[in-house]
Amino acid sequence: MDYVTPHEMTAAMVEAGGKKSRLPVSSMLLRGALSGAILGCATTLLDTGTILANPIVGAVLFPIGFIMIVLLNLELVTGAFAVLPVAALGGSATPGGVIRNWVFVYLGNLIGALFYAVIFAAIDTKMFTDAPDPLGAKIIAVATAKVSYAKFGMAGWFTCFAKGILCNWFVCLGTVMGLVSRSVIGKIVAVWMPIMAFVAQGFEHCVVNMFAVPCGILLGANISWSTWIIWNQIPATLGNATRTGGQFSFLVSGNTGSNYVVQASTDLVHWTAISTNIAPFTFVDTNMMACSKRFYRTGAL
Repeated sequence: MDYVTPHEMTAAMVEAGGKKSRLPVSSMLLRGALSGAILGCATTLLDTGTILANPIVGAVLFPIGFIMIVLLNLELVTGAFAVLPVAALGGSATPGGVIRNWVFVYLGNLIGALFYAVIFAAIDTKMFTDAPDPLGAKIIAVATAKVSYAKFGMAGWFTCFAKGILCNWFVCLGTVMGLVSRSVIGKIVAVWMPIMAFVAQGFEHCVVNMFAVPCGILLGANISWSTWIIWNQIPATLGNATRTGGQFSFLVSGNTGSNYVVQASTDLVHWTAISTNIAPFTFVDTNMMACSKRFYRTGAL
């Protein structure tokens, strides 16, 4: 069956988060850079759909980028905000490993997003020799809107922060729902729904903003780099980080360290419980030496 139960999904998050926390720095940077560039591509696709039709069409198209990241098992910091806290609560990742992943994946996302921003701006202006085309003009307008919070002072700053919280509520859901199916089609449909929802409502995603605002600046938007960082990037990032997976994982399965039973058998017919534990579990089968063959299975309680 394609469907993955909440208990199985939480166990998968614990396992995946543990692996992510131990990735080499080079892998986190490379996977992060690819994700940043892919989300940049998705953003220009979003703007294209908005220009040719309306914002809802753009929102329907944008999740293509996130789906690619999920299927290719790349690294996106807003997705890591969902998975890594669950792994830490489940015991497969240390707090240091969580922070290490967030820092280097964030840096990788930034590198990839800026790289695509430079390439796209150069293409859109014929190597910076011509005025932006309609798509470039749309990116300038979006970038300008994303730093408009500065007009409202701290009220604007906290508005961006709140939009970041709501954004990563949906991104965390998208990340987790990518685990509810074992089939590619199932994953695509499950991921697409919450990602479309946050885009359609105009919430703030820190990795999208790593492309959108710098690209607007390169295309000629009247925005300083410091304005972007202070009035958009910092509050959006903090808002995204505030809504982490650990905060709603209890809704998924009751608790992040689901109880598991370990059973043993010598004939694959008769099974005896030999241990119960909290995922990730460890156990010692003291009777193993008395048997020529021993089989094991686990299941959620």
